[in-house]
Amino acid sequence: MVGRLRRGPLHDLQTDYAGRLVPPATVIEVEEKRKLSPAELKAREAELILAARPAAAMLVALDRSGAEWSSRDLADRLAAWRDRGAGAVAFAIGGAEGLGKPVLEKADMVLSLGAMTWPHLLVRPMLLEQLYRAQQILAGHPYHRD
Repeated sequence: MVGRLRRGPLHDLQTDYAGRLVPPATVIEVEEKRKLSPAELKAREAELILAARPAAAMLVALDRSGAEWSSRDLADRLAAWRDRGAGAVAFAIGGAEGLGKPVLEKADMVLSLGAMTWPHLLVRPMLLEQLYRAQQILAGHPYHRD
């Protein structure tokens, strides 16, 4: 995930949902502090994201050009990957400029959270909530109702 989330409500929400997951989600933050042009920044962030990707993890890039899934679709996809032996799934969230082309090209899947534009720091807890919801769907828990 690009950027550092400071203490506050979004950080607390991110921490809450990351901790609800079994096993807990690991949030890896990357950040480029140099003042770069938007194109250079996007390219540099792509390098940082790809370097931070856990070895052998499936890569899901979040981008508005991606597929739109329901919560149940996400749960089903995660279960299928698990059943095929995928050890880990890494979700890439870009910065304010979005994800660089290298991340999109290396992604096993590109996922969209819908046609609306969301602040990248807000996307974090939203994604973690959906991962928790998917876990609850697969467990047959009533947290999710169709």
